[in-house]
Amino acid sequence: MIPTKTIRDLIIKHSVLEKDLASGEIDKKLFAEKSKEYSDVNEIIGNAKKYISFENDKKELEKILIESSGDDDLKNMAEQELSELQLEHETNEKKLKLFLLPKDEADKKNAIIEIRAGTGGLEASLFASDLFKMYEKVSHKKKWTLELISISRSDAGGLKEVIASIKGTNIYSTLKYESGVHRVQRVPDTETQGRVHTSAATVAVLPEAEEVDLKINDIDLRIDVFRAGGPGGQSVNTTDSAVRITHIPTGISVSQQDEKSQHKNKAKGMKILRARLYELERSRIDQERSQDRKTKIGTGDRSERIRTYNFPQGRVTDHRINLTLHRLEEFLEGEAFDEMIESLTLHAQEDSLSNLK
Repeated sequence: MIPTKTIRDLIIKHSVLEKDLASGEIDKKLFAEKSKEYSDVNEIIGNAKKYISFENDKKELEKILIESSGDDDLKNMAEQELSELQLEHETNEKKLKLFLLPKDEADKKNAIIEIRAGTGGLEASLFASDLFKMYEKVSHKKKWTLELISISRSDAGGLKEVIASIKGTNIYSTLKYESGVHRVQRVPDTETQGRVHTSAATVAVLPEAEEVDLKINDIDLRIDVFRAGGPGGQSVNTTDSAVRITHIPTGISVSQQDEKSQHKNKAKGMKILRARLYELERSRIDQERSQDRKTKIGTGDRSERIRTYNFPQGRVTDHRINLTLHRLEEFLEGEAFDEMIESLTLHAQEDSLSNLK
């Protein structure tokens, strides 16, 4: 049960924000902040007012029940209304609890997604490529902007590693549950005996940090430049355009060589470094999240999986919530992706609600 004072304070806050916005006496920056806050509270204010009025409404209906002992129609109507009122109250309480849960400030941020081939050799690199194509299709359907930061291809035409930034609305809150080891079970094109092989790829989703989120001192960075080489670097290896940035205090290192310009490679490298350091700091502050992240990211070994893509049976299973969708092809096309994400989000919210004191 939510304390009545908490809900009354929410209603008062809504009223104060409404008056402030209507006064015309606040500057533009504050107006934008208060407008966003008002918009958020406004979505739940109806539930809050009904939650407060519940006890009085309930007493009124109970009074009618007592007074209608000789009128079956009136009694049945009051009983029906009381039942509906109770259900509405439970719904309002759940919505209010979700609204009052501590917010993850990173949820509204853009994201950087890193996909790496894990166990399984060339087949793992092909699967990593399939996962990247899936996120490309999801981004296209949602009208997100996906920008390639770094890519390393395998001999089979798959991907050893790919890093991209995704921009849009509430990107991190949508994609954060994708972090972990994804396992695939299928018959590779090179398999002549028709045997099913198991491979894995890791996905890491990081909130994209802005400079205001994290201060990185130049003195803490070691920047090395070198000549790009290997797949992807062949057209840019005539100058020392590749950049390796090392954050000395943490030892985190990022290499970037996809661009012909050293300046552009440095900018992309800093974007990745900033995201990794931001997530490291968030993990340090929230030890529970740190443990959760370690479980999700794993090592790329197929035994540490969060999701399995089984091609022979046409199903995708998320092992964290025991959800299986028998629509694998649709899922990889981005069609059934939202159903999985909504289930994961709901499960996480229910876990948070159960932990509320």
